[in-house]
Amino acid sequence: LINGAVFYEDYDDMVIVKDIEFHSLCEHHLVPFSGKAHIGYLPNKKILGLSKIALQERLTKQIARALTKAIQPTGVGVVIEACHMCMVMRGVQKINAVTVTSFMMGVFREDQKTREEFLKLIKT
Repeated sequence: LINGAVFYEDYDDMVIVKDIEFHSLCEHHLVPFSGKAHIGYLPNKKILGLSKIALQERLTKQIARALTKAIQPTGVGVVIEACHMCMVMRGVQKINAVTVTSFMMGVFREDQKTREEFLKLIKT
């Protein structure tokens, strides 16, 4: 499954790949079933290149840091949701798979209530 797709990256916020459609056979009844899988993890100096998504993690962090450098806010949160053509067209070939990365700084990282408010607001 992983086949050398582990990369060292200084990224430690949540990575989520959601809506990964799958089809399989029930091992008890041998009839098909299908669904969607959602995977999330908190990296510890290593990220999993699910069809080479490493750039998205880096971009998420770079946006947060650039905003912080420009305006020195008390906090910043960045969430990127992307559909990677490398996952759609080749490799895992999952048309509706969405990769979500986030990076929080300041009060967004330190205060759970602020973080939850931000995440709730971007879902509406």
